[in-house]
Amino acid sequence: MSQTGTIAVTTPLTTVTGRIFDVQTFSIHDGPGIRTTVFLKGCPLRCLWCHNPESIESRRDVGFFPAKCLLCGQCVAACEHGGHEILDGVHAYDRRNCVRCGACIPGCPTGALEVAGKDVTAGWVVEEVEKDRMFYERSGGGMTLSGGEPLLQPGFSLAILSLAKERGLHTALDTCGHYPWAMAEPIFRAVDLVLYDLKAVDSALHESLTGVPNDLILGNLDHLLAMNGGPAVWLRLPLIPGCNDSEDAIGEMIEFCAGMWGNPRLQGATIMPYHRLAESKYERFGREYTLTGLMPPSDEYVNEVTARFNERGVPLRRE
Repeated sequence: MSQTGTIAVTTPLTTVTGRIFDVQTFSIHDGPGIRTTVFLKGCPLRCLWCHNPESIESRRDVGFFPAKCLLCGQCVAACEHGGHEILDGVHAYDRRNCVRCGACIPGCPTGALEVAGKDVTAGWVVEEVEKDRMFYERSGGGMTLSGGEPLLQPGFSLAILSLAKERGLHTALDTCGHYPWAMAEPIFRAVDLVLYDLKAVDSALHESLTGVPNDLILGNLDHLLAMNGGPAVWLRLPLIPGCNDSEDAIGEMIEFCAGMWGNPRLQGATIMPYHRLAESKYERFGREYTLTGLMPPSDEYVNEVTARFNERGVPLRRE
């Protein structure tokens, strides 16, 4: 990859390389209109409810669907590291031996194995995004960088956003905000809209849920809202039962958002109720899911929380 911890881009923008794990077309939840969302690998947080576990590590991941396996042995023959074995009619995949090279994947006839993590250029990303330009123009949509955390690949993200701007595409960045401001600011200046995630106001609670305190995140939000000529900002507020939905946590978030409202940069807020759609991904990518069995909040409760924000002057919408 051509950049890791620096914002300096010394090669042509089209050739700057980074790592993605998905490009999702016809997305309607990652900013206005119909959008293409580009998911980048790597994240500094470890949210208990993360719905993209394959995005967490910067290195590539291999997913395995046991139900699709025909026990053909093609992966065993392709793997030079002892990652796959067929034992007593069972496909044993040993992730301790897997170097995530992906050699086992092309020969799998049923797609039981998949790789999450692809190195591409910024030019390739924008060409892919431009394929649906017609839908952006009709709906007021565009491109969104998500993850993972796009700020962890600063040069790559900046190159993509700069190329998109040259082509007149509306751009959005979905971020947790946990990155040094000096490195994040050039990226924020290159984007039209920032979707800023807020998990909890209390720093100790935030750390217990995500693995990091929120001092840097809240400080960067202050900087972002104070930027002259900066982007529009939408807040995104996950609502996770048993994690950040206590009376104290909800009350603190309402007062925090109400205290900021009126800033011209802050143009929207969205509540994102917990869902269970990602549970199967954890098993597929060999990760432990600590919230197994957790049920989403009821519609009645989500509506109640939304109404409380609205009463304090925060026009919260539901995703």
